[in-house]
Amino acid sequence: MTDRPKAPADTAPKRMHPLAHLMFGSRWLQLPLYLGLILAQAVYVYQFWTELIHLVEAAFGNQEALRLLVDSVGYKAGTAPTKLNETIIMLAVLALIDVVMISNLLIMVIVGGYETFVSRLHLEGHPDQPEWLDHVNASVLKVKLATAIIGISSIHLLKTFINVQNLTEQTLIWQTAIHLAFLLSALAIAMTDRLLTHPPGDKH
Repeated sequence: MTDRPKAPADTAPKRMHPLAHLMFGSRWLQLPLYLGLILAQAVYVYQFWTELIHLVEAAFGNQEALRLLVDSVGYKAGTAPTKLNETIIMLAVLALIDVVMISNLLIMVIVGGYETFVSRLHLEGHPDQPEWLDHVNASVLKVKLATAIIGISSIHLLKTFINVQNLTEQTLIWQTAIHLAFLLSALAIAMTDRLLTHPPGDKH
């Protein structure tokens, strides 16, 4: 007695209810937001190169570039500096690193957010696919964003302590407290994510 062949599974997509189709399609309303962030990324690129050019020109003795650089990094002294010093250089470099880290944050939001909430990018197997995008989801994205924000806050705090003589004690206390708040928030997000993905009774 031969087995009756199984009917092929119905792989055709089910017809969605118009309301469900509208709600599902509403995710594309986020597309202009991500395009706006791409424009913001371009502004940061312009800002980075502007500050870098001012730093290089100031190193060669351009007084106008030095003045613009000093104003940009917030360096203050009793008399206006006539040449670069170690503090100005360090503040300028930290400002450049700050721009790069914010740019990285934008990339995570743009690419990770689009992949998670709008549509798949179909980058599987692509040689340039970022490593973190291989396992991105809403929970992972939140943790990575919190970590990036802590890094940016650390750069700002380091700039504050380098330029400490030009700031009030209250400013230092508030910036340190805000940084600690970021740390506690990131820790809470990471612990919550771990509890949701690995319940206490889960042995894995």
